[in-house]
Amino acid sequence: MQIKELTAYLESIAPLSYQEDYDNSGLIVGDPQTEVTSALISLDCTEEVIDEAISRGCNLVISHHPIVFRGLKRFNGKTYVERAVMKAIKNSVALYAIHTNFDNVLTGVNAKLCEVIGLSSLSILSPKHALLKKLVTYVPNAQAEEVRNALFSAGAGNIGNYSECSFSTGGEGTFKAGEDTNAYIGEKGRRHTEPEMRIEVIYPATQEKAVLVALHMAHPYEEVAYDIYSLSNTYQEVGSGMIGTLPEEVDELEFLKQVKARLGSAVIRHTALRDKKVKRVAVCGGAGGFLLQQAINAGADVFITSDYKYHEFFDADKKIVIADVGHFESEQFTQQLLLELITKKFPNFALHLTTQSTNPINYLI
Repeated sequence: MQIKELTAYLESIAPLSYQEDYDNSGLIVGDPQTEVTSALISLDCTEEVIDEAISRGCNLVISHHPIVFRGLKRFNGKTYVERAVMKAIKNSVALYAIHTNFDNVLTGVNAKLCEVIGLSSLSILSPKHALLKKLVTYVPNAQAEEVRNALFSAGAGNIGNYSECSFSTGGEGTFKAGEDTNAYIGEKGRRHTEPEMRIEVIYPATQEKAVLVALHMAHPYEEVAYDIYSLSNTYQEVGSGMIGTLPEEVDELEFLKQVKARLGSAVIRHTALRDKKVKRVAVCGGAGGFLLQQAINAGADVFITSDYKYHEFFDADKKIVIADVGHFESEQFTQQLLLELITKKFPNFALHLTTQSTNPINYLI
C-alpha cells in the first residue's frame, strides 16, 4: 500500500478542507507514492516518537498535532521542530497530521472524548457554515428515479439524520439537436419538447466530484443540464466541540471525580460548583475556551476542555461549570480512535500505538 492510499482514507473521514485556517494538517514530510511498510500513531510528533518509529521499522508517523505549524526558514537543528523534521527526512520517515479537520467531524476527536466520559445523543456544538452545495438538474420523467438514486448513493440528499432528501417539480424542457449530436430523444434539426423533472439535492462540497460523476453516469442525455449553488447553511455534521447527555443526572463533584478518573487527569481546574445536577455536558478536546458561550446557549451544565487562562474562568459567570482537564488528557484517546478506524479499513496493515508519553506538562503533587 502506498502512503497516499492510507491518507486518502483518513481524508475521506476528515477532509483537509475542514481544518482551521491556521492549521497544517496533511502529509508534512514524505512522498505520497512511497510504499508504507507500517505506521506509528501518536498524539504529538516528537524526536522520541520518530526514534521509536525508526526502531520499530515504521516509515510513517500519524500524529494528531502537526510538528510544523508555520514555515521553517532554516534546518540547522536549533529547535525541536527542526530536529524532528531533519531526523524524519534523514531516515525516510513520512509525517502525517490529522488535526483540526479531525476535531471538526462528527465521528472524530470530540466523539471519542464523549464516549470515554459516557455521553450519548451527541451533536456538534458549533456547526460550520458554507460547506454545503445544492445541485439542480433536469431529467426526463422516466429516468428521474434512477438519477435520484444515483445522486443519493454518491452522498447527496443527507440533511441531519435524514437521508434521500430531494425536491422535485415537473415542467417541460426544449432543445434542438445539431447534426453532430447523438441525441437520446428527438430529431436532428427539429426542436423537441420533453416532459422533465427538476430535481434538487443538497450535498457536502467535499462530495462534489462523486456527485457529478454519478449524475453524468445515470443521466440519459448527451449534454446534462445542471446548476450548482453554494449555500450558507450550517452543516450539522462538521464543526467545533460537541454536546451530549449523561444516562442519568449526577452531582457536580461526583461527575468531576468520574471525569478525572476516566481521563487520568492529575488535576482538574474548575470554576465554582453551582450545587446543581449534571445532565448535559459540552466538550472540546484541546483548547476550547472560544466555545464557552455556545456551551451555555446549548444548556450545558458542565463544559470540559483545556488551556483556560486565569481571567477566562470568570466568564463562566455562575451559568456553567468550566472544567479544565488538561490538553493532552482531553485528546489522548485520539490515538486509539485512529487505530480503530485504520485497523477496520486495513485489517492486515501493521499499525502501532506509540509507547511514548508526549505530554509536555508534569505535575508536582
